[in-house]
Amino acid sequence: QVQVAESGGGSVQAGGSLRLSCTVSGLYFNNFCMAWFRQAPGQEREGVATSWNGAGDNTNYAASVKGRFTVSRDSAENTLYLQMNSLNADDTAIYYCAVDRWVCSLNPETDFRYWGQGTQVTVSS
Repeated sequence: QVQVAESGGGSVQAGGSLRLSCTVSGLYFNNFCMAWFRQAPGQEREGVATSWNGAGDNTNYAASVKGRFTVSRDSAENTLYLQMNSLNADDTAIYYCAVDRWVCSLNPETDFRYWGQGTQVTVSS
């Protein structure tokens, strides 16, 4: 029933910006965690950012993106945005959106219940 869909990926030159969107349907609760993960070819999955609104906005960022990436959430529309600035080649990866009512962590082993199909981000330098 629950569907998670990412959009906004594409190709950009180093130093450029992209904004990703994640929309959740079929989940009729506002107090859940939404998170962004990414995975480059041949690399392990990496947590990027999390957003938990169960007790106010609580956002966490990976050290590699802190200061460059920003998440914002439209709870009424069940949508999470990822604004990515100052992109570099190390940001090239498939970006996945994950959703859960119980867990919320940057740990890439976190067992989020719902996942999107991913959207490709390619940064050329």
